[in-house]
Amino acid sequence: MIDSVNPATGKVIASFEEYQPDDIEQALEEASQAQRAWARVPVSERVRLLTKAAEVLRSRKAHYASLITSEMGKPILEAEAEVEKCAWNCDFYAAQAEGFLAPEQVPSNASESMVVFDPLGVILAIMPWNYPFWQLFRFLAPALAAGNGAVLKHASNVPQCALAIEEVLRDAGAPTGLFRTLIVGASAVEGLIEDPRIAAVTLTGSTEVGSLVASQAGRQIKKQVLELGGSDPFIVLADADVEAAAAVAVRARFLNVGQSCIAAKRFIVEESVADAFAAALCAKVEALVVDDPMRRDCNIGPMARANLRDDLHSQVERSVAAGAELLTGGHPLDRPGFYYAPTVLDRVTPDMAAFVEETFGPAAAIIRVRNAEEAVELANRTEFGLGAALWTGDLERARVLARRIEAGAVFINGMVASDPRLPFGGIKKSGYGRELGVFGIREFTNIKTIWIGPAQDATRVTLSE
Repeated sequence: MIDSVNPATGKVIASFEEYQPDDIEQALEEASQAQRAWARVPVSERVRLLTKAAEVLRSRKAHYASLITSEMGKPILEAEAEVEKCAWNCDFYAAQAEGFLAPEQVPSNASESMVVFDPLGVILAIMPWNYPFWQLFRFLAPALAAGNGAVLKHASNVPQCALAIEEVLRDAGAPTGLFRTLIVGASAVEGLIEDPRIAAVTLTGSTEVGSLVASQAGRQIKKQVLELGGSDPFIVLADADVEAAAAVAVRARFLNVGQSCIAAKRFIVEESVADAFAAALCAKVEALVVDDPMRRDCNIGPMARANLRDDLHSQVERSVAAGAELLTGGHPLDRPGFYYAPTVLDRVTPDMAAFVEETFGPAAAIIRVRNAEEAVELANRTEFGLGAALWTGDLERARVLARRIEAGAVFINGMVASDPRLPFGGIKKSGYGRELGVFGIREFTNIKTIWIGPAQDATRVTLSE
């Protein structure tokens, strides 16, 4: 049995029987047959499905947002924004997919040579709970446009969202079986990866789970795209607009109750402006409204699960015991559900839990540095490399420093965010591969060379491999 628990109350709101082997077999066979037919549909026709899916998402935004909030605790305004972002992504690929997938002519020794982008097949998507619609649509829109099918193994605490996404595609007119949600536990994943009807795997989740899935897929020689953990630095140099940086910092850390891989987690601040930044950040954090996430004035709802709240509290306590200064928060809230007080730690050092470990919740760590050189060095002193923010008034220096920061994305004087127009992904233990943009739609294609000869210039010589 898979239970859906409302994190604002701690109570079970729905329960679902896990799919049995026969159910899984039927879903995989339907997906395989549907994908083979879908691959022969022209891109110009495939994208009509995305346009319709965007319409369905927008028409039911209130309903789907309510599902997101009730299952994982996201404040309702943020849940509505998540559904809208999914629709935007569908619209983006509906407009751009045909150009992104168009054959590319490449001069060579042939009379004609080109690169084409063929679909791989049925992709297994293993997705997390923190953005239960967006994480899936981020992959799904380009994958379907490219001619693939997909099956979803969603996080077990958001089964209603998983089934709702299947509903969106069905009501948008997707061929039967092209996208299927599988209500299964983690133990079913290895068997799915091994199934010959699964061509590749995409996963968003923890580094530990990513390593396991990568090893399983690697044994089957199946491609993976992994978007894993992050401990994103948010660098504030002495010449930055400190008030503006603090205003963005509170959103960058506490959006989605801090439960985001690309949330700013380590605030690396030059000493000369650290006091001002800490004061501004604390004032804004203490003004956040902690409440029932269904209330439209709520900024901070509950964390998604009790164990996540307990893990965060342990990280805060261990950091304070090691010498960090607790400026605000630092404790679970005495109320039903899985609430944690928005927290700011100052004078965190690289040996503390709040620096070394990924903090997945509403806790910010301020690290003071002497200069920009030390800031970049500490930003890179992590096993992760997803995103980074850099705040400075000197844009020429910012461009140089950005190239030295080890991350999949660097945002200068702004908040790290995913955008359908830009590639998204990480390096180091934050994973590999890219989603979104032109690179994202091509990740799950066979990038195929077509060579047509003989060449008109007979004097050219081709060496065999």
